[in-house]
Amino acid sequence: MKDITAYIKKTLADIYSPEEIHNFIRLLFSTVCGLSYHRQILCKDKKIPENEKKQIFSITEKLKMQEPIQYILGETEFYSLPINVNPSVLIPRPETEELVDLIIKSPFLKIHPENSPLKILDIGTGSGCIAIALAKHVPYAEISATDISEPALQTAQVNAFINKTGIRFFQSDILDTDSAVTCIEGDFDMIISNPPYIKNSERETMYPNVLNFEPHHALFVSDEDPLLFYRAIADFAQKKLVSGGRIFFEINPRCDRLITGMLLDKGFTEIEIIRDLSGKNRFAFAGKMKVQ
Repeated sequence: MKDITAYIKKTLADIYSPEEIHNFIRLLFSTVCGLSYHRQILCKDKKIPENEKKQIFSITEKLKMQEPIQYILGETEFYSLPINVNPSVLIPRPETEELVDLIIKSPFLKIHPENSPLKILDIGTGSGCIAIALAKHVPYAEISATDISEPALQTAQVNAFINKTGIRFFQSDILDTDSAVTCIEGDFDMIISNPPYIKNSERETMYPNVLNFEPHHALFVSDEDPLLFYRAIADFAQKKLVSGGRIFFEINPRCDRLITGMLLDKGFTEIEIIRDLSGKNRFAFAGKMKVQ
């Protein structure tokens, strides 16, 4: 273990911070060798079998090329749930966990009668992490999810099975509003989305492990029309949200005022912009006007 640890530190020293390398070491010994962190501390002289050593060395070389550890291992954790990931889906971010947490604690859920199914749609579901977390923590909800990507939907379906959740999946292009309205069955009390929102001009601020490995179609939008997906989802929501229903977005903090203005123009009310834990305006919530 000491020799392998030294090798990982030396190989990755110029690429990652000491804290990141420490986390990699802890994760590799846990995932590949089945050693808990407690045993890693107590058994530093433990001899690692040759096949496990080769696997760790192979993973370390991939990390050297800045391939995300989540893709290498094929899994991650989201809201304490196991989620399979691959290059067809984004790796879930902590901010998206914050979004789920805000939704679960939303007053809207508290006023909804528990004897009546709460119908929720996740648009651009990717790995399915948002839909699955809500299905696990809002037991009276009926969850649907949609994505344009067939490989992403296949991954989401596997994750729904692993986590024992019953979710309806639809393949649709939300930018084709009329088609999406027809394809996605039913009306909804809540619509949630974490759509592509990073401007192309912001690419230069991104790390290579994101730019070189994660799906660009799920990340980027043009600078000329940064609200492309939000506008389409708002139009869809006006047709598919019930009276008094809610929409929940994860957003680009640089577009918070644009989002607010667009939602107002589309007739939404009770618009809230909420900061994430780092203090950035990361979430936009709004309601569909109640029909009297």
